[in-house]
Amino acid sequence: MARYLARRLVFAALLVFVVSSASLILTRLAPGDYAMVTLGVDARPDLLEQTRARYGLDRSIGEQYRDWLSRAIRLDFGESMQHGVPVAGLVGGAAANTAILAVTALIAATLVGVPLGIVSGSRKSLVAQAIRAGSVLVLSTPSLLTALVLLVVAARTGWFPVGNMRSAGSSSAADLLWHLVVPATALALPIAATFERLQAQAMGDAIAQPYVLAALARGVPRGRIVWRDALRPAVQPTIAVYGLVIGALLSGSFAVEAVTSWPGLGQLMLNALRARDIYLVAGCAAAGSLFLAFGTLVSDVALAVVDPRARES
Repeated sequence: MARYLARRLVFAALLVFVVSSASLILTRLAPGDYAMVTLGVDARPDLLEQTRARYGLDRSIGEQYRDWLSRAIRLDFGESMQHGVPVAGLVGGAAANTAILAVTALIAATLVGVPLGIVSGSRKSLVAQAIRAGSVLVLSTPSLLTALVLLVVAARTGWFPVGNMRSAGSSSAADLLWHLVVPATALALPIAATFERLQAQAMGDAIAQPYVLAALARGVPRGRIVWRDALRPAVQPTIAVYGLVIGALLSGSFAVEAVTSWPGLGQLMLNALRARDIYLVAGCAAAGSLFLAFGTLVSDVALAVVDPRARES
């Protein structure tokens, strides 16, 4: 297990390095730069050159990347051009907000999707058919559109806030949970539907195994077989895709954050891309890839615990 974890940690470090480096280089290669976006295309050439020199934009991409990499190894991701403060502090606060949203959505999706998948995969009834139809409908709807529909419902009814993370001047947990309902639901619905479909298929396959059929033939109660004997092998496909789900959760979170004004990595990176703030873009990309690497690691470890054969592959 120690060697297995070591391999996964090396992969996580390489993922963060590649994604953050590619983000910085691609943002630098994109048309325009921070000086032009901030001052406008009609600004005086000498003023543009002064601004570019101030932020190191007058250097070649290779020189700028080497300088950034030498500092990033020491966990110094530079200073945001927009905000004039270290990137690490900005990214850390935004990443914490995104983590709150993502973890809430993931927990909700797991608690809803997996049990529904067990029910729909182990029964042939109207309830199971309704669950399958609902999952297909939710999977066919983008999370962005779901967020917009939920925002319209919240605005019309006044049941939930339509933006931001907290009410002005409030710091209570209840207020945070109240603001979480709309964005977390928009993120959780498609993931719950994905879990339901995976779990239903896996549960159907597990129930068809000879040892399960033999237990049914001996008169063992069906509920006991489903929740005790068939559940462990049936849950493995869901655990195996957790890393990919977290990646999809982050990409969906960026869109939902933009719509619901949630102050997370999505909002921060969107603003950084608009301003061509290359250091902030690289920092946000590093945080996002770190989330993905952590999710993949958790998924791999959980799968190795449930199925020890995964350690050998």
